[in-house]
Parts: sequence; structure tokens; C-alpha cells
Amino acid sequence: MNTAGRLGLYGAALAAAFAVAFGAAALAAPRGAVPQSMQHEEETEMDQHDAHGSSAHGTQDHSAHGAAGESLAGVSLSAGGFTLAPVSAPAGVGEQGTLSFRILDADGAAVAAYTPQHEKELHLIVVRSDGTGFRHVHPVLDAAGGTWSISWMWDAAGSYRVFADFAAAGADPVTLTRTIDVSGAFAPVALASSAETTVDGFDVSVDGDLIPGSASELTVTVRRGDAPVTTLQPYLGAYGHLVALREGDLAYLHVHPEGAEPTPGATSGPDVRFSAHVGTAGRYLLYFDFQVEGSVHTAAFVLDATTHDH
Repeated sequence: MNTAGRLGLYGAALAAAFAVAFGAAALAAPRGAVPQSMQHEEETEMDQHDAHGSSAHGTQDHSAHGAAGESLAGVSLSAGGFTLAPVSAPAGVGEQGTLSFRILDADGAAVAAYTPQHEKELHLIVVRSDGTGFRHVHPVLDAAGGTWSISWMWDAAGSYRVFADFAAAGADPVTLTRTIDVSGAFAPVALASSAETTVDGFDVSVDGDLIPGSASELTVTVRRGDAPVTTLQPYLGAYGHLVALREGDLAYLHVHPEGAEPTPGATSGPDVRFSAHVGTAGRYLLYFDFQVEGSVHTAAFVLDATTHDH
């Protein structure tokens, strides 16, 4: 037999050996079984693709509407060349401790320089997977080690999403997220649609429709009893700060207030207007932070985005 023939037989035998090995592995592993680390890497890569080009502050590319062209923020632990490192926090309910984390660059080094956005270098949003337990806080940066930290205690058990909303120096804004599980008895809450609520003695309502694929004008009104509140103080560069999360995947929308930036010492109210963009139909969880007499309050709403027939 010539050389070419011998090589051909060798190649066929080698291919057959690989086929047998592959078939044996398929029989040994359950159908669809993939190592968790590989699943996580694949999901992260898909999330990075979805979040590419998005901004933590509502500057997503809205030229393509719908799920196929939607640009999402806050659905991945890595995006824009940055990664939210594992988050350290108390393990159970009622344990006083510290919540801390680092932001890593593409080389794995901790980021120590940031560009302030809405008057803060980093906004930390924490919310349980069912939309309850929302907190918007601002941890302190240890620039020497690049670690953000804040005193922390959990009020209820469950799975929480931690969002880091920031702009590293010289880079575009980005929102990264991780999940933290808090031990204890967990009783999920089913949230019903609601455009009004009462918090700390204030009656707060939101007016306007969320229209998928287009800008939606929302007006939040603050009253106390029958009287409109006209003493809203500037908070994070506006008279109110609105965060929207899509129920299901908790995709993050940082909604812009409309109007000129308030001057120091000025007050306003009772209305604060926002422009929001939602890419898909569905239910959205809205959290409105406002400040009166030096105290910050948070009003929560649940709105459904539906396509209106014309």
C-alpha cells in the first residue's frame, strides 16, 4: 500500500476513535448537562453582547427597537471592559457587617479613578429579585486598594441583585451586576401594578404610559395630605431620581429628569418629569428618590408597558 493510502487508513481510524469516545461521554452525561462554570461563561458572553454600547444613564442606542435590537444595561457582571468582582456581604438576616466590592479593568486591576455621574462616583443599587427591599446608596472608595465599602445589614432573606452604576475615568458609563443570596426563610412578594403609593407620610403618584420602543413621558407628583409639596430639594443633580427595572431579568434603566439642573438652595414641586425608554412590553418596577428637609425618601411603583393600538 502506498504512503497516501496508509495515511488515509490512519486518519479514518483516528476519527473513529474520537467518535467512540464522544459517544461514550454523551452516554455518561445527562442530556443538556453543562458544567456550571461553562454555563456562567456562556451566559456572561451573551449578556455582554446584549449590553454592548449601553449606558448606565439612559444613553442606550434606541435606533433599533424590540428585543432583537435592544441594548440592555445591568444584566452582566462584565461590560465595557470592566468587571464587578465578587461582592462580600453579611450572610444572613440581621447580621451587621460590611458590603464591599471592587471594579476591575480589562487587565484585572482594581479601578481607582472615576468620573462623577449625578454628583457621585458610584451609585449602588440593591434590590431583591421580587422587586422589594430597594436601596440606593453610595459606598466609600478606598483608592489605595480600589475597594468600595459600606456598612450593611439585610432586613429579609432571598436572592438580591447588586448594581454598580459608574463611569471609570476616561471611559463611558456602565452598569454591572451580581447576585447575592441571603440565608433565611424566604417569602416572595407578588407585586401588583400600582401608580400611587404612600411613603413616610407623603402621597406619591406617577402619571404617564410606558410605550415599548419609544420615549415615554412620566410625571411624578408628591403631595402631603391634600397639599402639594413644593419644597422638593435637589438630590443627585435633580429634584428627583428615578430608577426602572424590568421584571424578570431586572434589566436596569436609569431615567433622565427633564428640565434644567436645579441651582443650590432652590426648591420645586410637586411635579418632577422624566423621559423613560423601555425596549419591550412587560412589567417595570420604578423607584423614585426625592429629598425634603434634608431627608431622602423612596416611592415605589409598578407599571405595565403595553403597545397602544392606533
